[in-house]
Amino acid sequence: MAFFKFAITLLLLALISARISLAHPGIGIGWGGNGQYGGSFYGLFPQFYQFSCPQVDNIVMSVLQKAIARQPRIAASLLRLHFHDCFVQGCDASVLLDDSAAIVSEKNSVPNRNSLRGFEVIDEIKAKLEEACPQTVSCADIVALAARGSVVLSGGPSWELPLGRRDSRTASLSGSNSNIPPPNSTVQNLIASFKRQGLNEVDLVSLSGGHTIGVARCVTFKQRLYNQNGNNQPDETLERTYYFGLKSVCPRTGGDNNISPLDFASPAKFDNTYFKLVLLGKGLLTSDEVLLTGDVGNIVQLVKSYAEDDELFFKQFAQSMVKMGNISPLTGFNGEVRKNCRLVN
Repeated sequence: MAFFKFAITLLLLALISARISLAHPGIGIGWGGNGQYGGSFYGLFPQFYQFSCPQVDNIVMSVLQKAIARQPRIAASLLRLHFHDCFVQGCDASVLLDDSAAIVSEKNSVPNRNSLRGFEVIDEIKAKLEEACPQTVSCADIVALAARGSVVLSGGPSWELPLGRRDSRTASLSGSNSNIPPPNSTVQNLIASFKRQGLNEVDLVSLSGGHTIGVARCVTFKQRLYNQNGNNQPDETLERTYYFGLKSVCPRTGGDNNISPLDFASPAKFDNTYFKLVLLGKGLLTSDEVLLTGDVGNIVQLVKSYAEDDELFFKQFAQSMVKMGNISPLTGFNGEVRKNCRLVN
C-alpha cells in the first residue's frame, strides 16, 4: 500500500511536471542547490503531499501549537534540529536515529550530546501522520516542516517549503562532530563551514538570526567570561553590564548546564532584535559576536542591515532556510520513509 501511494504521487507529479514544462519550456519541478527551480524530476516540490497526505500541514501545526504553548523554547530547539540534520549527510533525518546494532547515533556527538532537543515532538507528529497517512510523510520532511512551523508560531516569516525528502538508513557521528560549527567558531571557520554546504555569507548571517529565539548552556559561552583565548581574561568585546549579568548565571566553576537566552530582550519572539544586540556587544556566543568583530567581507554590513530592517531579515531568512533545506536530500527511490523516526525500517 505504501509503495502504491508513493507510485501514485510520482505519477501525479509527473503530470504536473509535464504541464509546467509545456507552459514554461525548460522548467521542471525540481529545486536546484541554489533554491531555484531546476530540471530534476526527483527534486523537491512544495505540493509533494497534495494528493497523498493533504492534511500534513494541519497535523504538524496542531502538534506544534500545543508543544510551544507548553514550552516556548521548544520552537528554537526544533529550528536547531533542522540545522543540525542538514549539515550532516544533508537533510535526511539522520540526526533522529537512535543507537542500534548498525547505527552509531549522531545524538552522541559533541554538538548534540545533552543539548539537542525536540525529538519527542517529532515523534508525536510522526505518530499522528502515520495514523492519517501511513508510511507517506518522511521524517526528514517532518523536521523541515517543524522548523518552519516553529518560526511562524514564534512570530517569524513563513515560506513555501519544497518537500519530498526521504530518510537515510545511516547516520554519521564523525560528520556531526566535524560539520556543525562550534559556538566558539571564528568568522573564517563559520564561512568555511557554510561554504562546504553550498551556503554563502548572506546565508550565514541570516541563518545566525535564528538565534533570536532560544537559549544556550553556560558551557557554550563560559570561556568568554573567564578564559578567552586561554589567557584567563574575559572577552573584551562583551558589553560590561551584559558581562556581569552573564557571570551571575554562569560561575567560573560548575553550572555548565545553566542557561541564558541568546536574545535576552525577546527570547521567545522571532524578530531582528538579535542583530541589534550583536551591534551593542551583547551577542551571547563567540560565533554571534564575530559577525561584528570578524571584519570579513560584507558580514558587518549585513548585520547592520538586518538590525535596521526586520522585513529584509525575514525575507532573506526564509530564502536561506529553503536553500539550507535543499542540502543533499534523498529523493525518488533513494532512502526510505521510516515508520519510526528513531529507527530504520
